[in-house]
Amino acid sequence: MNEIQFIDSVAELQDLCQKMKSEPWLAIDTEFLREKTYYPKFCLLQIATLEWVACVDPIALEGHLDELFSIINDPAIIKVLHSCRQDVEIFYQLSGKLPAPVYDTQIVAPLLGFQENTGYAMLVSGFLNINLSKIHTRTDWSQRPLSAEQVQYAADDVIYLAQIYQMMQQKLQALGRQDWLKEDFEQLMNEELYDIPPENAWLKIRGKNKLTGKQLAIVQVLAEWREQVAKKDNRPKNWILRDELILDMAKLQPDNLQSLSEIRGMNDGFVRRSGKQICQLIVKAKDLPGLKLKSKGSNKKTQQQEAVLDILTGVVRLRADENSLNPVILATRKELEQLILDDQDSPLLHGWRYSMVGQELQELLLGKVSVSIDKQSLSLQAIE
Repeated sequence: MNEIQFIDSVAELQDLCQKMKSEPWLAIDTEFLREKTYYPKFCLLQIATLEWVACVDPIALEGHLDELFSIINDPAIIKVLHSCRQDVEIFYQLSGKLPAPVYDTQIVAPLLGFQENTGYAMLVSGFLNINLSKIHTRTDWSQRPLSAEQVQYAADDVIYLAQIYQMMQQKLQALGRQDWLKEDFEQLMNEELYDIPPENAWLKIRGKNKLTGKQLAIVQVLAEWREQVAKKDNRPKNWILRDELILDMAKLQPDNLQSLSEIRGMNDGFVRRSGKQICQLIVKAKDLPGLKLKSKGSNKKTQQQEAVLDILTGVVRLRADENSLNPVILATRKELEQLILDDQDSPLLHGWRYSMVGQELQELLLGKVSVSIDKQSLSLQAIE
């Protein structure tokens, strides 16, 4: 096993950067904390290839990471991560850039027979027959010094990731699927995934689907205010104002401190600090046009629609069996409903699912393909 380099001096970092520049790909992971902050606190960076592994201490090297980030953001180097969004968020927050191109092993896993959203430990077990320890799952990575055991635990996340990446690439190539994930990876480089515009923060609040259009306008205004305050003060959003209180205020629409303070669960300190501004925002929002949520279609379907869904489900089962996949990973019934509604958010219209079955289902719905059935099999033929 390669010795783990622990990088906590500028000279060591410069040497590491020179080594990184010549690599075609890097396995990367981060350790961070965000329980008490809006932005994640960057505590450790793990980097590996098949030949070497290093752990970089960004706390000790604060103010000296520009060259490191320039390499991480180099478009000539593939960054291999697992469930990469939080890692990418840190890089975007600190460097202002997205580290394209990325290769997310969690996105690759379903194409190779694993379940959706497969965890890293399951991948390590499945590919390498190694069971990872969970002893340091709750470690406070901001504390120093880190023990040798903690460093090894962190380094394992990239040591095995580098090996899994090579194995995945070989399997994808053997299956002829090496290019199927290009769009999926490109979608991870959407800035709005990592820096939500405050005016769109309301879309993340659960339970809003039961509100009226006017109430949704209030939710939008309050969620935007909360997002701005959370960023400014670097505090978790729910420390400032919980989602359920935003929903309650949208329903009750308090316009004075007394009525605001009577809402169940409302903190007296919050009312004193921000109550007047909140009431003003609610009054203002009541005059705004009502908002509409994207329609998900009627839950009640005709027998004809159910029959169409059954046929699409049969095609999905056929293609899943041909590719040794669980049909649910390829497409759920709800996703097939989205496809019938021509919902562009349907995963069947993007990435590897489109290549495997989505395009074919689209053509079937447009009458460009027909279904043929005998007693033992189902097949599709293009209509001349």
